[in-house]
Amino acid sequence: MNYKHISLALLLLMSNLPVIAGLVMNLNRYWRYTPGYELRKGVYEKVNLPHTWNTGDALGGNADYYRGLGNYERNLEIPAAWKNKRLFLKFYGVNTIANVFINGQHVGEHRGGYTSFTFEITNLVRPGEHNTLQVRVNNAPQLDIMPLLGDFNMYGGIYRDVELLIENPNCISPLHYGSEGIYLKPKQVNEQSAQVEANVHLNGQAGETLKTEITVRNGEKVILKTETHNTLDAQGQAVATIPFSIHNPRLWNGQADPFMYAVELKIYHNSDLQDDAHTKLGLRYFRADAHQGFFLNGNRLQLKGVCRHQDRPELGNALNKLHHEEDIAIMQDMGANAVRLSHYPQDPYVYKLLDEAGFIVWSEIPFVGPGGYRDKGFVNQESFKENGRQQLKEMIYQQFNHPSICFWGLFNELKEEGDNPVAFVQELNQLAKELDPLRLTTAASNQGGQLNRLTETIAWNKYYGWYGGTPASIGQWADKAHKEFPNTPIGISEYGAGASIYHQQEELKKPVANSYWHPENWQTHFHEQHWMAIDQRPFLWGTFIWNLFDFGAAHRTEGEVPGKNDKGLITFDRAIKKDAFYFYKANWNTTDPLVYFAERRLDKRSNTQQTIKVYSNQKSVELTVNGQSLGRQKGHYGRFIWENISLKPGKNILLAKAKSGTQDKIVIRIEDTASSKF
Repeated sequence: MNYKHISLALLLLMSNLPVIAGLVMNLNRYWRYTPGYELRKGVYEKVNLPHTWNTGDALGGNADYYRGLGNYERNLEIPAAWKNKRLFLKFYGVNTIANVFINGQHVGEHRGGYTSFTFEITNLVRPGEHNTLQVRVNNAPQLDIMPLLGDFNMYGGIYRDVELLIENPNCISPLHYGSEGIYLKPKQVNEQSAQVEANVHLNGQAGETLKTEITVRNGEKVILKTETHNTLDAQGQAVATIPFSIHNPRLWNGQADPFMYAVELKIYHNSDLQDDAHTKLGLRYFRADAHQGFFLNGNRLQLKGVCRHQDRPELGNALNKLHHEEDIAIMQDMGANAVRLSHYPQDPYVYKLLDEAGFIVWSEIPFVGPGGYRDKGFVNQESFKENGRQQLKEMIYQQFNHPSICFWGLFNELKEEGDNPVAFVQELNQLAKELDPLRLTTAASNQGGQLNRLTETIAWNKYYGWYGGTPASIGQWADKAHKEFPNTPIGISEYGAGASIYHQQEELKKPVANSYWHPENWQTHFHEQHWMAIDQRPFLWGTFIWNLFDFGAAHRTEGEVPGKNDKGLITFDRAIKKDAFYFYKANWNTTDPLVYFAERRLDKRSNTQQTIKVYSNQKSVELTVNGQSLGRQKGHYGRFIWENISLKPGKNILLAKAKSGTQDKIVIRIEDTASSKF
């Protein structure tokens, strides 16, 4: 539900007036935090949300970073005029377990760190008096809560927004699996018509009859308006079902036209407005074909995907809207059109941005296996399985109305040894299809076995040329997998190699993956070879680079510094784009002119004979060395290469220029081998 956001000061000024339906007060400020081991009274740290307590230890490469209890507390002012209103607390992300208390009384517990949850507090607050809100958070590993492990940091804290919802006695329910209570279900969509069913969950006073009115707009134009009436049952609940159709719909068509209709819901008791809400409706149809890949609205669309983790240095996972906006803008600049949000549901604002930007999205639950590490991602106990069902329901219900989402991911790198997760994954797949018949299920595998045959599509995490083999082997693997799974759409869920911008080498030599030497030019070579092989295999329904950004992994002891996975195409702080980023931009972004010298950070070299490489999305590029033109080259996969170029000892100025006027300039210094240090 898109509540009307309003400031605390304005709410207090309005407290003696009738409350407009569906207001929200942000509660991100004025919290007091103490770690769980702090027992002294009056000792606390003042914090604002989003907040995590692991910005120092986890991001410092401490594998034994604090995973335990943290206590949050703040005052909660409830005006006396709200005594006849219903009040709800909505949390958008608390990792991993949250227990909520009002005035010392337990409200409820939520188990799972990546989805929203809501509790009603109407009967626990004292309007007109002092109230306290306390949240006890626990990010310690739990054998009955996903994820059990993962190659990323499990930051603890209230790391997303918290809101107070002020509602009339009858309202659209905010209690259905933490969702907005509104589900717009496309039943059949094509260019001629769209058949849609709106399900609106109502909550209020038992026995009362409510009118639900729905209005759909194309811009300012109202294209339909209809209503239905429902009587609340003995528990004060009802689901308003409103079917409607749109003739000749304008389709949500990815980045070509990410159009969405505006939908308004109003709830009336007699003639009194009880609640209203606004959401978006994006209409599209899609499929994945085992031989031809992904199709959107009947047209093949090559998915050029990246993976994204939700953390940054100094902040951990406590990000704000500007950080999400920057990440999506970088994806657009690169030319990506698809994203795998690994390995968990991400901030609701991210999905809003991706809808508006026209991305194809893979959203997944944190059912994460060990990969190359020990331990298990699955424990065959009922409490673990119930938590998995809960997290899947919450993800699907909370993200249901986002047209960008086309794939529900059910697991990452599970193993069949020991407790075998096959039967449970089958159950999750069936549950996902019951909740949402139209979207496709998928998973990220890293081995053979029955797990690869449970979801509608499947993809693999493959690192040829990093953890073994050569980069070119990815094509041979894909051809073999296509033959083994002739009727199943297959993809690549991860492929990547580590790189530090500070690690430069003149030769092209494969490093040892778990060493502290991750030269940038090997990552570049890795991605060149992979993309050329991928692009020539249209049967791959989607491929996703691991990772768009470097990210925190406290247990890692490799690469530039401990505690970081440096497979990103961009540095952890988003400040510097590595060479491989520009290779993809040259191939994927055909709109913004690009000319870029690769290996520019190798500015001191020992050999006067050099190979010069430029990335560009232009038809031809001219290279000038020390003022002398060496002619134009035509590119291949965005690569323009001049071999056996003679540079003079000392300083050399190189200029690459396209006919469009786009150009790039670097300086290379040739030094004696004995005095050079790389």
